[in-house]
Amino acid sequence: MASSTEYHPKLYEPVVLIMGLALAVFGAIIGMELICRVGINPNTSIIGALIAIAFSTIPVQFARSMRNVHRINLMQTVISGATFQAGNVFLLTIAVPYLLGLTGGPYFYGVMMGVLIAGVVDILFAYWIFDSPFYPARNPWPPGIATAEAIRAALSKGKRALTLLYGMIFGGALTYLGYPGDVVGITLITGIVAITSFGIGLILRAYGPTLVGIDFYKIYAPQGIMVGAGIAALIQFLLLYLRVRRKQSTQSASGSEAGVPPTLVSAGEAIRKLVMALILFTAGALVAGLITGVSEMMSPTLFLVWVIYIGFQAWFTTLICALSGMHAGWFPAFATALASLVISLLFGFPPLAAGVGVAYVAATGPGMADLNYDLKTGWILRGEGKDPNFERIGRRWQFYAKILSLAVSLIMVTIFYNAYFAGLNLYPPAAKTLAATAKAAADPELAKWLLTWAPVGFILQLIGGPERQIGILLATGLMISNPPAGIAVLVTVAARLALVKVLGAEKLKDVFYVGGAGAVGGSAIVSFIVYTLRAYLRI
Repeated sequence: MASSTEYHPKLYEPVVLIMGLALAVFGAIIGMELICRVGINPNTSIIGALIAIAFSTIPVQFARSMRNVHRINLMQTVISGATFQAGNVFLLTIAVPYLLGLTGGPYFYGVMMGVLIAGVVDILFAYWIFDSPFYPARNPWPPGIATAEAIRAALSKGKRALTLLYGMIFGGALTYLGYPGDVVGITLITGIVAITSFGIGLILRAYGPTLVGIDFYKIYAPQGIMVGAGIAALIQFLLLYLRVRRKQSTQSASGSEAGVPPTLVSAGEAIRKLVMALILFTAGALVAGLITGVSEMMSPTLFLVWVIYIGFQAWFTTLICALSGMHAGWFPAFATALASLVISLLFGFPPLAAGVGVAYVAATGPGMADLNYDLKTGWILRGEGKDPNFERIGRRWQFYAKILSLAVSLIMVTIFYNAYFAGLNLYPPAAKTLAATAKAAADPELAKWLLTWAPVGFILQLIGGPERQIGILLATGLMISNPPAGIAVLVTVAARLALVKVLGAEKLKDVFYVGGAGAVGGSAIVSFIVYTLRAYLRI
């Protein structure tokens, strides 16, 4: 149990800062590679924790000092933040206006500034609101629990660190030989139904013309399905929100919560922070609109509507992503951004203005959910809130760790985005969907196909539910032209099911989760060095 006299490591300690910077760069590489090549990003917290633990076994005092749960907690906070921030907050979002024709100059860097503002407010809001009556620390936050348990287990057993290393070698070797090692790793650690939907999408994109005589990409099926699935996902999480609020009200009235320790953040303070976050998101939208030139694309009245709408949607997306992450362990940042974009088309915003707006909205949500997962891990490792003072200190240093990862991610994306977009012609699939949807108002043919396919995505997403993401992941697969990845998903799923049947799920849990995480990391490093870095040096 943590006590008020326990020392909490500082981010500026040499071993913490040096390893934190290295893991931030590693996490950013994973985030950029996977968001472009696969379309989704994994939570890399456990990778960072196991790397820190492996480092602590080196027989030198400098390395041994890392063998502390709170230092390890800071490391997993840094790497997971960098993965989502580089991939989801920066690279995905700036790709939208890039695809719409804003490829350089001060206005493009204005987009970068806008999403940076959104990303900072996002993690600041997460820091404010975690362990409030609306988002209690005692609620599940599944990835946070998984990381805390992995840290505890790895500190007592060195096997997990070795499994991670083997996974990295396996994933890196596959990628070097031309096979999708990252896809194999993700398939091992993701839900079977969700990843199978993704694999089917990849196969239909690659072999649709041969198998069923339809080129799904040419008739905008991925975009339409994603629009429908995104709207369905938003409805699902609104219903979840109402259900949770009713449950909380019932428990409060019946007194069933008696004996549960109070949250660190009071209800009154949480309400004030909610209002403050809404103001900050709206102010950020105003700044983004001015520096990107959106204000010059429409009348002053319409620009004011744009600012208010985009600010509100950024705030709303963050709330929904946090609620989803708290219960399902998954945040629908893209789905909510896409739904907000579809609604924004009704206002008649120009395509580029709609694209800049959705880039701002899409930059919110990942930081909120991800920092909450990390704070949940820290909350467990610090004694589950038994010492409020120590909990506040630990939370503050985790927030600083997330700011460090944000800074490193911004630098990495600024350096390498042109290598992905211009050098390799690689864009996040979600960015393609958002850009295509932003054009819908000006392209009647595209709008027709979006309306044709949207009901398919809507129904699939409702059938699968928020945990399985059938509609969203099917559409993501349909966006990507990568036949080997589709085959890799389905073959790995089949092998995974067969191994579980023979050996049992419990025996294979670490091999799949830790080894799969290692494969993702190893593949990303090899892919970055062999492809992205080479493209960057040619520019």
